[in-house]
Amino acid sequence: MDLFCLLLLLLSCSIQVGAAMKLSPEALTVLRGDDARFTCSPSKTKWTVMVWLLDGTAVLTISKEFGVLPSVHPNVTAEKGSVSSGDSWVFVLKNTERRNQGQLTCDLQGSDRRTASLFVQEKGSVKVIGDSTLVFKGQSVLFGCHAAGWYPLPTLQWHVNNKTVSQGDYNISSEESEESLFTVSSNLSVTAAKSSYVDCLASVSALRTPLRSSFRLTVVAEVVQLEDGCTVPLAAMASLSAILLLLLLCICTVLCYRHRRQAKQSPQEAEIRFGQSVSGRSLVAEATGGKVNLGYSSEGPTDPAYSELNLETRRQQQDFVSCLKVPDVVSSSSRSLHDDSQAQVCLSEETAKNIRRITTV
Repeated sequence: MDLFCLLLLLLSCSIQVGAAMKLSPEALTVLRGDDARFTCSPSKTKWTVMVWLLDGTAVLTISKEFGVLPSVHPNVTAEKGSVSSGDSWVFVLKNTERRNQGQLTCDLQGSDRRTASLFVQEKGSVKVIGDSTLVFKGQSVLFGCHAAGWYPLPTLQWHVNNKTVSQGDYNISSEESEESLFTVSSNLSVTAAKSSYVDCLASVSALRTPLRSSFRLTVVAEVVQLEDGCTVPLAAMASLSAILLLLLLCICTVLCYRHRRQAKQSPQEAEIRFGQSVSGRSLVAEATGGKVNLGYSSEGPTDPAYSELNLETRRQQQDFVSCLKVPDVVSSSSRSLHDDSQAQVCLSEETAKNIRRITTV
């Protein structure tokens, strides 16, 4: 009987102690760099000092009378809990690191203590790699996914057009580095049926949304149905169009080159043409008894080289005509020659003078 009463007494004491305080959450998982928050709620008002311990080491002290006392740990602080939660305090561990992972304890000096678990995870990177972005219809394409720098071992999934691929359709391999970080690799083979998006997703429990890497797969072997019932691949049509366009461009280039070559004359050709023009005008002048108009210029090329050559030729022509120029009539006499009324002009040189005799019938 005494033993039974003793057991009842111990049970009631344990119930009272269990109801003395509450620490929540009992387990918390965060990503490295995030804040970890725990709430300690004493049910009794008769406490003086609250001590927070991380893996058995005191990191923060709270006095019921003076509040949070100065701490040597800059990333640790505490906030007063809400009024509805009573005389509670919220412990905040800022910018968590992997070394902070462990047991967190709220100790009410001389009253009670509670312990919770803290887990810190690492978010790495993920990248999907494909053989090519352009494939033919029905071709098999191999994709690879590489997820590096994760802790703990991440889960990896494949999606094709936002549909989950069965785990039996791809393989997974992993390795752990010296820093206890995991790298996961996976390969997926896809038969190209239509243009689609291929996604690789990696995640850990603390990550709300999986990390995703996408790859755009374009199928270029779609076929076009012609009226006679035959099918022609679009790739062949595109190649033929490119060849025709290139041929047309070559023809246009040749025609343009020939046109420019005909429009442009060499200086030698210009000199020959100008000489012929001067000779023709001299013959006309002799036949008509007129003078050569030195200011006349036929239509022709107007480039600088041709203009300079034309100017030099005119200068030479003026010098030549000046040498042949004779003074006006010195003497004239009328003499009967023939009945056909024909005029004759004679030029003779006497000593240093040139005399022009004109006989008119």
